[in-house]
Amino acid sequence: MICAELIDLFNDIADPSLSSDWDNPGLIVGDENMAVKRILVALDATDEVIDEAVELKVDLILTHHPLIFKGIKKVNGSDFTGRRILRLIKNDISCFAMHTDFDIACMGGEASDRIGLKNSRILQAVSENEGFGRIGDLPKSMSVSELCDLVKERFYIEYVKVFGDLDTVVSTAAVMPGSGASAIDDAIENGADVLITGDIDHHEGIDSVEKNLIIIDAGHFGLEKIFIDYMKDYIERNTEGLEVYTDIKERGFTII
Repeated sequence: MICAELIDLFNDIADPSLSSDWDNPGLIVGDENMAVKRILVALDATDEVIDEAVELKVDLILTHHPLIFKGIKKVNGSDFTGRRILRLIKNDISCFAMHTDFDIACMGGEASDRIGLKNSRILQAVSENEGFGRIGDLPKSMSVSELCDLVKERFYIEYVKVFGDLDTVVSTAAVMPGSGASAIDDAIENGADVLITGDIDHHEGIDSVEKNLIIIDAGHFGLEKIFIDYMKDYIERNTEGLEVYTDIKERGFTII
């Protein structure tokens, strides 16, 4: 399959025009005309992911987070981004990212479905019919502790961090995969009892509780890793003959 054909397939479900102005989705490294037989899907194009891609002899790495966010003036071995780009080029591996376009088109809905939200609607609107995250009714009223168990089960997470009383009964939940501090006010304004998200710091958490919003912080990777299985399934359903691998390892820090 030609890379350009895959790009069309990716753009069919996540139009790049949906992306935030600061974002950088699309073909980061590579040639649209190259043949693609093997794909590795991951959250980030880290050194470890590139190592795996080289070992597996893949032709394309599909990531959620772009390898390059800001403009760069040089590509050389003096910084980690340059080294990664050089290694990809040397091994004939392309790199494509689907970020805020995917967040708006797919991520919020998929996260909502996993929790089983009813009457789900957009949490943080960017236009009349589009936006980030979702808010809706839980399948039934439950304690925060029970909801934590549900989140851990549906997202395959070992632990969550909670700001608020575990015994509080909640019925309306908002979910914002990734960094959700910017969605706190939206969750409150829309009547959520609890916000399920990631990257909430101490002050944001305790301030939210004072405003009667409980926070379940399931981690940035914890929620956004649904991108990996989602895109693997999408590629396999819409193509033939491609080998699709996944990297689902969490990187960045260790809890001991």
